[in-house]
Amino acid sequence: MEAKILNLKGAEVGSLKLPENVFGVKPQPTLLHEVTTIHQCNQRQGDANTKTRAEVSGGGKKPWKQKGTGRARHGSTRSPIWRHGGVAWGPRTHSYRLGIPRQKARLGLAQALSASLADGRLVVVDAIALDGAKTKQVAELLKAVKAGKSSLIVVDQHDASLVRAARNVAGVKVSLASHLNAYDVLACRTLIMTKGAIEKLAPRWN
Repeated sequence: MEAKILNLKGAEVGSLKLPENVFGVKPQPTLLHEVTTIHQCNQRQGDANTKTRAEVSGGGKKPWKQKGTGRARHGSTRSPIWRHGGVAWGPRTHSYRLGIPRQKARLGLAQALSASLADGRLVVVDAIALDGAKTKQVAELLKAVKAGKSSLIVVDQHDASLVRAARNVAGVKVSLASHLNAYDVLACRTLIMTKGAIEKLAPRWN
């Protein structure tokens, strides 16, 4: 299993043998749904919070006596049915974080990468070296490799110039190979990986 290696101008400069256990795995929709759902849950902040009747201020005195007034009985003006009262069954601060076995996460990533290769969404480039943080160079790269509206650029090591240049292009995201996950791979239309990123990613399955 081989992939063409392109330069920044979109010309073919060689080929790279892709590891079968990373790019040749049959995708399982059930597993991919599970790992992407867990990833989305872990991105939620969970800091929405409402006050119950015990937490809102006021309401310490019974508004009127229990009997003889002809009105409904109430013990507090901070009941949920009162204005300025507490909220019944409102959201409370909690964590949405879910765990996932490391082996299952690796398998989900391999299936996502295999699906990208099978769909023709994977583009392998030799290296990305920019002459300063210029957005124009990133736009030219995307045009040369015929990238879609949303693209994910995966590199082997952090490049501050690339990050600054790519953040001005709508729909483009830069990620390290060590931080790559199945959700980001499936969410993009074009997956652009450097040769070094693939070589750094492959040992995770050995």
